[in-house]
This record gives sequence, structure tokens and C-alpha cells, in this order.
Amino acid sequence: MEPAEQQSGQGFFAKCIRAIFGAPKHLKDTNLFHKMALIPILAWVGLGADGLSSSAYGPEEAFRALGNHTYLAVLLGLATALTVFIISYAYSRIIEHFPHGGGGYIVATHMLGEKAGVVSGSALLVDYVMTITISIASCCDALFSYVPQHYHHYKVPVACVLTLLLIILNVRGVKESITVLAPIFAIFVISHLIMLLYGVFTHTERFAPLAGDFSTGIKHDLSSIGLFGIMLLFLRAYSLGGGTYTGIEAVSNGLQIMREPRVQTGKRTMLYMATSLAFTAGVLFLCYALVGIKPVEGKTLNAVLADGLFAGWPMGSTIAFITIFSEGALLLVAAQAGFVDGPRVMANMAIDSWFPHRFAALSVRLTMRNGILLMGVAAIALLFYTGGSVSALVVMYSINVFVTFSLSQLGMSKFFIQRRKEDPQWMRHLSVHLVGLVLCVTILAVTVFEKFTEGGWMTLLITSVVIVLCYLIKGHYKRVRLGMADLDQSLLDVPVSAHGEPPAIDHNAATAIQLVSGYSGFGVHTLFSILSTFPKTYKNVIFVSVAMIDSGSFKGAEEIEALEQSVRFGLEQYVNLARKLGFAADYRMAVGTDVVEGATTLCQQIAGEFPRSTVFTGQLTFRLEKFYHRLLHNETAFAIQRRLQWDGLTTVILPIRVRT
Repeated sequence: MEPAEQQSGQGFFAKCIRAIFGAPKHLKDTNLFHKMALIPILAWVGLGADGLSSSAYGPEEAFRALGNHTYLAVLLGLATALTVFIISYAYSRIIEHFPHGGGGYIVATHMLGEKAGVVSGSALLVDYVMTITISIASCCDALFSYVPQHYHHYKVPVACVLTLLLIILNVRGVKESITVLAPIFAIFVISHLIMLLYGVFTHTERFAPLAGDFSTGIKHDLSSIGLFGIMLLFLRAYSLGGGTYTGIEAVSNGLQIMREPRVQTGKRTMLYMATSLAFTAGVLFLCYALVGIKPVEGKTLNAVLADGLFAGWPMGSTIAFITIFSEGALLLVAAQAGFVDGPRVMANMAIDSWFPHRFAALSVRLTMRNGILLMGVAAIALLFYTGGSVSALVVMYSINVFVTFSLSQLGMSKFFIQRRKEDPQWMRHLSVHLVGLVLCVTILAVTVFEKFTEGGWMTLLITSVVIVLCYLIKGHYKRVRLGMADLDQSLLDVPVSAHGEPPAIDHNAATAIQLVSGYSGFGVHTLFSILSTFPKTYKNVIFVSVAMIDSGSFKGAEEIEALEQSVRFGLEQYVNLARKLGFAADYRMAVGTDVVEGATTLCQQIAGEFPRSTVFTGQLTFRLEKFYHRLLHNETAFAIQRRLQWDGLTTVILPIRVRT
């Protein structure tokens, strides 16, 4: 293929990609952060929907676990609502004291150490894959409640298509995807508010018989299984309804996307989510008991409830369908939390070297595309593995959620004990976290014990594998850092005497364009390699660097400005070193999310100024190249070389040996 034809093909492909995923964001836009940040209502839609949507499956699992002892449903509803408020209040304290996001991973890392942090982070990652999977699987269950049984084998393919749709929406941008899905959220809230209030107010005559059923049921069970048996039965149902609380942590994990002031926005979002979830879950239990809901094959309990309540209404079947359809659609919205927060946890772990560093990178749309794609692919694999079974998924989901919850409550308990001299209300805050810790550990222990053979073992195995992989990745990066530290120690302090006044830049002289990233022994080694390999060849040295915006620096305009200053300071150090060595030197820099694109553009511009240019860059090399090196270390040098080769600009890659 001729170069022109290839570029034309690339241009068409690029246009298609841009049409699907959207055009790049402009980093120099002074209102960029304001435009991308979420107000409380939108944050409630994007992050709170995860918690609210759990009312579609959490209460149902708990109610089914009661079996014939449904007289306990009202107490179960009260306990569920109270637990929602306790855990939500505890996470509001996390928002207040850890305002930069990261939730359970950051709390566990800072308060309990990096070992607890990696356990919490790994559990969160698996949890968010489960969030996507169970939300979409429950969505399909709700939607297929009104589809004939012989079509139900299409559930998994439909779920996979919905997952792909969400991947595309999230790569385009968080706010864009939430805006598209907001009307679904509104329809759910309105339709379920009508259903629940109608269910209660049209069955007020059932309150007295319900109290009688409670009295009769408890007397019968006291004589048959005893008080201890009733307590175990209630505890089992309460614990197996643990899916109701999944999603509460999403707000604290996603604070980076909140509009300033972030803490107030996050706490208000948490209040919206907690109130709506506690009301919906608690009143659902009451309606189940008042109406006397019985399971129907192929239908969710909420679908049975809606059909029964709206049966006498004009167009009642249509209203019931809209109500349950909105529930299914909300579950699709809830999968957003997995795509929003999962990649953010992954990015935080990548910054701490528990995950490949590339997962901290941002796309041109300023989204964590690598993390979004990995979360989506993992969710599709899990859908196929479980066959889209919500019962199996909710067990796997709940276990990981409560591992993170327990570590977060333990970490915050330690936090307030350490602050007891500074915070006069420390005892009040501590008591909430201790109660939350007891509840979370209890639910975790009962769920693992009850459901170990029904999927519990699988989620523990998956999480353990992720933890082991994290330690292997961290160990590799530690060894590489030690090798880089040796370079820094031997080269950064090399005494260099100035060779008099540095010469002026000659645009017609041979010029070495050196790509660097921060002032380090790696960059100095590359410079010395150029001088020793090509002695007396180059008169000018132009240092080039791209200030790469990743999830660690993309927190506000101040962080980006600080990054630019840091990169500029490093470039000035390189220029001073080159001038001491007797070369004419200068630097060029750019800000972007794609190093290859930014560096290529700068090199092309410099080649226009200096026609006799050669580009030089360093690349880590290992004694024994392993299959995982390309995943853990970028191939930036080779990608730039390929791009510049087509522009006729020679690029030389100098190997830098690092002992690992």
C-alpha cells in the first residue's frame, strides 16, 4: 500500500473512531473542570443509582431467604433501612476526611498499611466488575419478566450488547454518559414512588392483620425452633440481603468527578442516595408483607408486586410494564458506577505501582479508557461464566463489597482513635464506625459461610488471584526503581565544568532532538550515549518533553500548572548540563494525555526549524526479555519511531540497561 493510501485509510478509520468515541478535549480550556464535573443531582444519577438500583435484587434475596416466616419482613425492612443510614453516615466521614477520592482503597492504605490497601483495592476492583455484571444481568431479568419463557436464552447475548454500549458511552465521557441516562433515572424514581405509596395507602386495612400474623408467627416459631432459631433465621435473611447495601461506597470513590466544593457535593449526593435507598428498600419489604407476595416463575418479586397493584388501573398492565422496565433500565444506569469508579480505583493502584502504570493514563477524551475496556471485557466474561444468574452474582458481589466495607470501617475507627485529642466529637464518630464494622463483618461472615459452595469460593479465589498479581507487579516495579536509582546516583552528581560561554544556536547545524521525561539518570545516560556514539557530530541539542496528564494530575487547574512547572524545571536542568558540555541547547514542551502524539508533533515542528535533525530517545532493556515487560512498560520509543519514520525524520533508540 502506498503511503498516501495508507494515510487515507488511517484518516477514515480515525474519523470512525472519533464519531463513536467523540473528539478530544481541550486541556487549555479554562472551564474544562467545571464542564466535566458533576453537580449533586447528576452525581446521584451516575453514582447513587448503583445504591438505589440494589433495591431491585437485595430486598428480594432477603425476603426469599425468610421462606415461610414472612411475618419478619417488616422488621427486616427496618433493619435494612437503619443499616443503609449507618453505612452511609460512615462513608460521609470518609468523604470529609479523605476528599481526594479513592474511598476504601485510600482509607485502608493510609490507616492500615499497604497490605490492607491492596486487599481493599483488589476487592473493590472485583466488586466493580460485579457491579457492572449484576446490574446488567438484573436489568435483563427485569426486562425479560414480560418476555415469553422460550426467549429467555437470549438474556446473556442482550446483556453483552448492553455492556458494549456502556463501554462506548463511558469512553466518550462520564458526564456525557450520565446525561444520556438521566431520564431513565427520573422515570424510575417517579414510577416506584407511585407504586410504593399506592401499595401502602391502599392496604392500610392490612396493618392490623399483619400485626396479628407477626404475633401468631413468632409464637409458633418460639415453640418450634426457639428464640435462638428465630434470631439465626433473621440474621441469615438480613445477611443474604447484603446486596441492598452495595453501591453505597461509590460516591466516596468518585469524588474526583464532583463539582467544587467537592466535599459538600459528595456529602449531599450521599444523603440523596441513602434516603432514596432506605425508603425504597424499607417500603418494598412492607409492601411484600401487606400484599402477600408469592414468587412467580420467570418474574422478579417487584414485577409480581407491580402487576398486582396496577391490575385494576386503566392501562394497568402498561403502567406495570413501564415501572419494571424503568427498574431494568435503572440497573443499566447503575452499571455506570462500575465504569466510573472501577477505573479510578485501578488508576490509584497504578499510581502506587500495584497495577501496570498505563492504567493511570487518560485518553484524549480525558477518560481512563484502558480501565473502562478492562472492566467491560471482564464483565462480559463473568456474564458468560455465570449465565447471567443474579442469585450467583449477588453472592459474589456481596462478599467483596463487605470485605471493603469492613476494612474501611476498621480504618476509620483507627483514624478517630488517633484524632481523639484534636476532635471533641471523636467518640460519637468512632461509635458509628464500630457499629458499622460489627454489622459489615457479621454480614460478610454469614454470607461466606452460607454461600461458600454457591459462588462464594469463586469470588474469594478471583480476589486472591488479583492480590497475587498486584504483588508480582509491585515487586517488578520495585526492582526497576532500584536499577534506576543506581543510574541517578552515578550520573546526576557527575561533576561537569563549564566550557566557557555556550555557543549560540545555529539552525543550519546538525541538531540532536532528545526526548526526556523528568531530570533523571536515565535522561543523562541517554545524553552521554549520544555524545559518545556520535562524537563531534551535533552542535545543537534540543530537549523535548510532554507533560503527561494522567489520573493523578487531572484533579484541577492547579495540579496541571504544577505539573507544567515541574516538567519545565527538569528541561532547564538538561539545558544547563548540555551548555556546560559546550553545546548550544534549548527545550520545547507540550501538555497532553498522549505522549506519542505530543512528542511526534513537537519533533515535526522542531525539524522544520532545524532541517538537519535526528531524534534520540532511550528505552529500558532487560537481560532476559519477558512476555510481561511490554504490558508493564510502555513502548513509547518504538511508537514514536514508527510515526516519525513516515515523516522522513530519523529516530535513534538508545538502549538503557537496568539490572532487575
